[in-house]
Amino acid sequence: MFLASLRCTICAASYEPAPGRYVCGVCGDAGTLDARYDYAAVGGVLTPETLAADPERSMWRYRPLLPVESGAAVSALGVGWTPLIEAERLARRWGVGRLWIKDEGRQPTASLKDRASAVALARAAQEGAETVTTASTGNAAAALAGLAAGTGQNAVIFVPESAPEAKVAQLLAYGAFVMLVEGTYDDAFRLCQETVGRFGWYNRNTGINPYVGEGKKTAALEIAEQLGWEAPDAVFVSVGDGSIIGGVHKGFRDALALGWIDRMPRIYGVQAAGSSYLAEAWQKGEDVVTKPPVSAATAADSISADLPRDRVKAMAAVVETGGAWVVVEDEAILEMIPSVAADSGVFPEPAAAAAFAGLAEVAGGSQGGGAGVGESDRVVVISTGSGLKDIRGVMRGIDRIGAAPLPVRPGTDSLDPLEIYTRMEQWIGNLRKQT
Repeated sequence: MFLASLRCTICAASYEPAPGRYVCGVCGDAGTLDARYDYAAVGGVLTPETLAADPERSMWRYRPLLPVESGAAVSALGVGWTPLIEAERLARRWGVGRLWIKDEGRQPTASLKDRASAVALARAAQEGAETVTTASTGNAAAALAGLAAGTGQNAVIFVPESAPEAKVAQLLAYGAFVMLVEGTYDDAFRLCQETVGRFGWYNRNTGINPYVGEGKKTAALEIAEQLGWEAPDAVFVSVGDGSIIGGVHKGFRDALALGWIDRMPRIYGVQAAGSSYLAEAWQKGEDVVTKPPVSAATAADSISADLPRDRVKAMAAVVETGGAWVVVEDEAILEMIPSVAADSGVFPEPAAAAAFAGLAEVAGGSQGGGAGVGESDRVVVISTGSGLKDIRGVMRGIDRIGAAPLPVRPGTDSLDPLEIYTRMEQWIGNLRKQT
């Protein structure tokens, strides 16, 4: 293992990566830790050439850049190496040079959070912990429950009562012990935090565990490799707690430090208008360490957070790469689901659709703070989860654009060609309005 130390993102204090060390002892929970590697040693065993020859098609192809011992057992469920899909029609619609979608809905439990849980479970086993716990609005919980079912570890999940039914059903089906918490995600998070020390469970919580972002960074490493080690110009990521965007930033930083890419892409963080803590802080020049929580409410449950737990890393991802924070309304998020699906074949859940809505905003020139995207840019949108995660939210988006099946009777004599073509043109027109 090439993990060298953990460094506080606020005070830069350095720590040994010992069991039970989650956050900075000086800065507290706000002091999230960044895993530091011996890049010289990593570069001696992992190169673009060795990767090209590696038959492993999962996130574990980057194991020297992960905080897991070389011989440690890992999930056999095939986490990672999701497709990078070129979306030519969407690129034309938004006026960018080329556009790719990193489809994380193809993961074992249908979201990018599988990457984080795979690393957390491997670390828990390495530290001798039998039970792993987390608080989640659904995706992180499903990832932990599903992968723990595959490894035989115990999962205890704290979920807010507002979590979509389909996501809770996943947890129960995977055999996790679920606690449905009265209140918000932040209420569930606090309760989970209180139980970790009391029961001795391994803490997988986003923004607390320094290793979950290391799993998420593999999405960025894959993007760079799938693009032939030529970094895109811009990457759009939907943001709630901030761990995904922080992980994406870390992955590109690793690739740059190792000389695999020659520049960083601009990273755009997209937040729902009802949960825009980080975007608001960026616009007003506020310190995210001291900024108080907001009261979050959005249809995109996976990016709803009163106080983003990985806010320091998230802000750095945007500021250090010259990107921007973008705010989108729930209506735009929901309408983007069928629009993107119909023009690319990728089916995003509401939280994933937010990233596409953010690109539409920036490409349209209404947001971006001068850091826009244009016809020469190569852009990647990370679609963080499948629309099958939240059918209720998907149906709200479909209803908003007036889509509905046409009732017909059996037999071809009931089919009126004029009505059929009129309805088809109306449907296609409604989809194309989503800019």
